[in-house]
Parts: sequence; C-alpha cells; structure tokens
Amino acid sequence: MTSLFLPVLAAPFVGSFLGVLIARLPAGLPIAMARSHCETCRRTLAPFDLVPLLSYAALRGRCRTCRAPIDGQHLAIELAALGVALWALTVDAEPIRLWIDCGLGWVLLALAWIDWRHFRLPDVLTLPLLLAGLAVTWLEAPEDVTDHAIGAIAGYLGFRTIALIYRAVRGRDGLGQGDAKLLAAGGAWLGWMVLPQVILIAAISGIAAALASTIVRHGRLSGAAMIPFGPSLSLSIWILWLYDPNGGWMSFYM
Repeated sequence: MTSLFLPVLAAPFVGSFLGVLIARLPAGLPIAMARSHCETCRRTLAPFDLVPLLSYAALRGRCRTCRAPIDGQHLAIELAALGVALWALTVDAEPIRLWIDCGLGWVLLALAWIDWRHFRLPDVLTLPLLLAGLAVTWLEAPEDVTDHAIGAIAGYLGFRTIALIYRAVRGRDGLGQGDAKLLAAGGAWLGWMVLPQVILIAAISGIAAALASTIVRHGRLSGAAMIPFGPSLSLSIWILWLYDPNGGWMSFYM
C-alpha cells in the first residue's frame, strides 16, 4: 500500500523539475546542468531554498536575499504535478500502472503549459512521448501495437491534412505541426479507434477555453485571437487514458 503513495510523494519534486523545464526549454537554456538562481539578484539558490512547496511557503514567496517575489509559476506547477498524481491514484491501484499514469500526465502537463505560454510543443517532448506510448503498449498488450502505431500515423497525417486545408481556405495557419505530433503521441498511447474521442473532447474544451480567454483578454469574442490547442489535446489524452483506454464510450461514461 505504501508504494502507491510514492508517486504522490515524488510529485512535488517532479513538478519542481518541470518548472525548470518549462522556463528554460522554450528559451533554449540548459536544463540539467545549470544551477537555479534568483531571477532578480542572480544569487545561486541553496538546496534548502529548493524544497518543493515547503521552501516557497517558508520564504513567503520571496527571495531569501533580495526579497524579490518568486515567480508563482513554480508553485503552481508543483501543485499541478501533485494534482496529477492524486488524480491518477483515484483511478489505478497497481503501482507500476500508477507510475505510468503519472509519467504520461506529467509530460502532458509540461506540454500544455509550454504551449499555453509560448505556442510551442517541443519535439524533444512530443516525440519521446510517442515512442513511450508504443513501448507501454508493447509491454502491456503486444497484440495491440499495430493498432497504436496506426493511431500515431493517422493522428499525425489527419491533423496535418486539416492544417493544410485550413491554411488554403483561410490563408493563415490554424494548427501547427506540434499539434499533429501531440495527436500522434495520443494515438500511440490510445490506439487509432480512440482518436475521434480525443479530437471531440479536445475540441469541446478548446472552444470553452477560447471563449473564456477572448472574453477575458478583449472583453468580447474575437475571431483573430490565438488559442493554443495543446492544452486541450493534453487534457483529452489524459482523460481518455485514465478512464477509457480501450476506446469504449460506455466505459468512459461509467
């Protein structure tokens, strides 16, 4: 039973790493080798300044040296990573499966966050995620590898086709290659039969996010507003992985 809570205990530390990844990867900065430092006074942070959740609370969200505010994004990501683990724990009670759930959820969290802030879905995350989906399928259900490989191919080609049609009709990009690669990763994890559900749930959540975002930012609906699709795709893949891995609508609603 104790092993079930290991991912939960690890989650804030994973979230701390994801915070660094999200901040540095889009900027092309080193992730693993560079020491963390205060963005204001540039002081290198000591290990006791980097304890997830606790350090932020103890320092009241400010640098120990210069008292400048610490970016709340780091705390938010640590809490989100913890939320992923707790959510997965409500679904799976088998330790290895729980780690797989959390691993997928944490990568999707990073992708969603990066896309929301930078309108990018880095290949360094989407492509390994695709390969990991095929690897997990091969380990858990080798007979389904072909269906999941087809799902990866269909997801990518389907979204690229839609993107090309949209560009031809509207004269501007609507979906990026990163979205196609993320859907391909979803196909690798879920199989080709679940792709329509992935797209439907992502579309519904994406429309809701677009409406809310444009109203908040502009006070009105705006057809020109750019809304990243990665967060919606990530949420859809995550939900269907947890509740409907076999692609059955009944199992999802039950």
